[in-house]
Formats: sequence, structure tokens, C-alpha cells
Amino acid sequence: MITSAIQKCSVGCLFVLLLVVFCAVLANVWWQADTTAATRWYILTHLQLPLALTAVLVGSALCVSGAALQVVLRNPLADPGIIGIASGASLTAAMVLILMPEWMVDTLHYSLPMACFAGALLSTWIIYRLSARLRGLNTAVILAGIAITTLTSAIMGWLYLFADAQSMRNLTFWVMGSLHQADGWILLWSGPLIVGSCLFILSRAKSLNYLYSGDLVARSAGIDPQQQSKFILLASALAVGCAVAIAGSIAFLGLLVPHYLRLMLGNDNRIVLPASALCGATMLLLVAFVSDLLPYASLPVSMVTATIGGPLLLFALLKGQFK
Repeated sequence: MITSAIQKCSVGCLFVLLLVVFCAVLANVWWQADTTAATRWYILTHLQLPLALTAVLVGSALCVSGAALQVVLRNPLADPGIIGIASGASLTAAMVLILMPEWMVDTLHYSLPMACFAGALLSTWIIYRLSARLRGLNTAVILAGIAITTLTSAIMGWLYLFADAQSMRNLTFWVMGSLHQADGWILLWSGPLIVGSCLFILSRAKSLNYLYSGDLVARSAGIDPQQQSKFILLASALAVGCAVAIAGSIAFLGLLVPHYLRLMLGNDNRIVLPASALCGATMLLLVAFVSDLLPYASLPVSMVTATIGGPLLLFALLKGQFK
């Protein structure tokens, strides 16, 4: 086990890396020699800054939630995407976009995060109830998450049949994920909710350490496992719901980042949780940076994370790291 000093140094290095990549994303616009200073400033404030903030907020929310869910559900495969939380949020977002009357379109900046949170909360409640009844049966919880994801995908498929061309493009965004869709209003409503949820989960890092050791150890430390689990699940659902509201569904990030950080930094959630937030934010910023360098395409985020995460997950399974 590595020492506490090395763990804290690693978190510090991740923070510095995050700042460097964040500045690089913002600086992308200044490398464009064919634009005026006024145009560059407009692009910086209206496009690049929201893009960078979206990457930081979404990456932090997914990875912190994933790390917390793995402890609360006692399942190393717990992830907002795999167990169906992100799918529930995406479904309610799709229903709002397609079924909302035209006179309510101006309310999307707060109705969309609320709808995503409701869908994420419902999926979280189902998973929590199943995990309570199937204690120790990790595979059953994952299968339940797959069932939820399959059901929501089927419903979204039916919605495609009744959607117009613009709605179909919006639905594709929720399936593939994008960092370029969030505007100032959505960030204004979703950002504080994500930050508050992540800070709440981070403040429960010590309690998560006790939960990681089992209910008996937690109770001996004066912690109510069920109450703590409910609070953390609620905060995770809020963070994931708001993340889906501004970036769509993003696969694998919340599973693999906490998993590999635990392998490198140990199981102390006081280190793993902030490291997960920093690493997740940095990874999505790198996706945004590379996407900006491409001349004709904006990379679908979920496609990139799935392309990287799929082989990494298979490698971890072959190495027997998920038990």
C-alpha cells in the first residue's frame, strides 16, 4: 500500500494536470489565425468556456458518483451507465424534448435537469431496492441494471417513430453524448446542483470507508449504513441526472476511472473520491481538446469513452480484477 504522502501528491498532480488541460481547451481559440480578436473573445466566452465547464462538471459527477456507488452497492461494476441510472435520466430527457408543448420550450433550462433527476432517481431507487434484497448477489444487480437500460432503450426506440427530424437529432445527442450542447442557462441550473452533490459525496468519504468494511464496522463507528446509503444514492442520482441534462449519456467513465484509481492509490475514499473527480474531468477535457483539433467533426463523447473503456474493461475482467 502506498503512503499517504504519495497519495496526496498524486491528487495534487491530477489537479495541476486538470488546470493545464483546462487552459489548453480555452486557448484553442487563440490559435486560429483567421479570426479577429473580437470573434475570438466571443468564441472563448460563449463556446469554449461552456465547453470546458461542461467537461469538468460532467466528468466529476460521473466519476465521483461511480466511486460512491461501487461502495454503497458493494459492487465493483457499479456505474451510472451500467446499472441504468444514466439511461433513466436519458429517457425522461427524451420524453421532455419530444412531448413538451411548444409554449413550454423556454422552460427547458430548468425543466430538463428536473426531468433527468427524476429519471435518475427512479432508476436509483429500483437498483437500491434490488441491492437490498439481493445482498451479496452482485451479478443480479448488474443484470437488473442491464434490464433497465434495455427497457429505456426500447422506449426511446419507440419515441423515434413519432419524432420529427429535429427531435431525432436531439435523441441522438442523448444516446451518443456531447459536450457542445450545454448553454449558459443549463449550466446555471445544473452546475450548482452537480457541485453541491459532489461536495456532499466528498464530505462522506470517511463514512464510505466504514461502509466499505461492512455494516457491522460502520455501526460500531456510530454510522447508520442505510441512512448513509440513501443520502449518497440521492446525491449520486442528482449529480448524474444533471450531468445527463447537459451532456447526454456517457459510457464507462464512472466505472473504469474509480476502478483503476483504487488499484493505484488504494481504497481510501478520502483519496479516491477527489482523485476520481479530477481524473474524470481531465479525461473529458482531453476529449474536448482533441475534438476541437478536428477540422470537420465533433466527436460523440460516449463513442470515444466506449472505444477506450471497452478494451480496458475486458482487460480488467481477464486479469480477474472484478470480484
